[in-house]
Amino acid sequence: MTPTSVPGTLWLIVEFVMKIVALGVVPENRRPSSSSAWLLLILFVPVVGFPLYWLIGSPWVTGRRRAIQRESDQVIKDHMAGVPLVPSDARPAQTLGGVLRMNRDLTGMPSLTGSVDCLLADAEETYEAMARAVDGARRYVHVEFYIMAWDTTTDVFFAALARAVRRGVKVRLLVDQLGSMKYPGWRQFGRRLSEIGVEWRLMMPIDLLRRRWRRPDLRNHRKLLVVDGELALVGSHNVIDPHYGKAKNRAIGRRWHDLSVMVSGGVVLEVEAVFAMDWFVESGELLDRAEHFTTREPEPLGDSVNALQLVPSGPGYPTEPNHRMFVALMYAAEHTITITSPYFVPDSALLAAMTSAVYRGVRVELFVGAEADQFVVGHAQRSYYEALLEAGVRLFLYPAPAVLHAKYMTVDDAVGVIGSSNMDYRSFALDYEIMMLGFGGNLVGLLHSNDEHYRQVSHELTLEEWRTRPWHQKYVNNVCRLASALM
Repeated sequence: MTPTSVPGTLWLIVEFVMKIVALGVVPENRRPSSSSAWLLLILFVPVVGFPLYWLIGSPWVTGRRRAIQRESDQVIKDHMAGVPLVPSDARPAQTLGGVLRMNRDLTGMPSLTGSVDCLLADAEETYEAMARAVDGARRYVHVEFYIMAWDTTTDVFFAALARAVRRGVKVRLLVDQLGSMKYPGWRQFGRRLSEIGVEWRLMMPIDLLRRRWRRPDLRNHRKLLVVDGELALVGSHNVIDPHYGKAKNRAIGRRWHDLSVMVSGGVVLEVEAVFAMDWFVESGELLDRAEHFTTREPEPLGDSVNALQLVPSGPGYPTEPNHRMFVALMYAAEHTITITSPYFVPDSALLAAMTSAVYRGVRVELFVGAEADQFVVGHAQRSYYEALLEAGVRLFLYPAPAVLHAKYMTVDDAVGVIGSSNMDYRSFALDYEIMMLGFGGNLVGLLHSNDEHYRQVSHELTLEEWRTRPWHQKYVNNVCRLASALM
């Protein structure tokens, strides 16, 4: 053996051992599609696969963050222990009752009453509504969003926060570091918040100088606002100009179209609990129970009063509560399912639930954007269209250049779910999300009305039309489908 061949031989031995190890390690607690994608990358391109898996291979938080997560989860469960699963006058169907019970077992959250005050779609109107809510604050305001930017459109909201601080209102704010730092004004954002007196923290921060490191694509994708424990907003809006600060988007008329819900009443307690959990994780401060966690008497269901259950999920929830809820509700459907998701990349369980519903005679409608703002996810999404259309799913394409960013689902005339979670692997396992399930009041009707609006402006894609697409598009779609399993 020549001296120059020694390093090569050693590398071959190391590579072989690492591949054997990967075969037994990678599939642990991982979906088969994700396992296959990772193993293909590691086996065929080990020089890329090994470092990438080390960097972003684990979907779960560990160490201090996981310990704090468990502690805060237990606080929520202890506080909610004596609260019934559903309000006394709620009469959910047996299958829905099972879903509610599952959600509580996985998250600790029961179903509480709450008024759905309005749905908010237009970005400018949403920020104005948030500002009005903040202007009514007397004690505190809690703000948590994946993306935030202080620009000309969102100034109305941040100005309201400044006024609140001057009145003596405590304002706490959480913003995801990697989610927001790529947008204009980030360098000055924290300084401006501090100048107006807002107490703020970064979510999932990465700071190598302070030895703060974690998988960079584990993010906090939640979007919520709480005012005095009386009013809350949950949905898909980020706090940023709807063109996302890009002149190109503005020039071609590309706006993000979102949907959020403003609620009041008992369910605000659960939104507050989610914020408190995240605040504790990032700041170490556990909010006072007496001030922030007061259980209210339930209101009679009907009209604007719904039974509402919050479903948090994310890397701290290995059981994936949002994914299980979506699948369970689809199997419970008897007449109709409508789904709106900007990034629709289903796993085998979700795909089977949708197509099985169609085969049972359920009308299933899926609303997605004609164009996506993310190349890989957008093409991966399109790789599922043929299977969905063949099964009989009605697929509506929201017109470009708009980016359809709303995230909600309805089942029959009975259940509505709205929040921050997409229907893809990232939202199921890698991002912290929040969804609100409602029944017994006006939420379902409001979401159905929004469905009708989307239906009127969208183009319904047919199987015949889809099969005429060029071969190279199909190829790119399938490659991206495989790549998306790594994300």
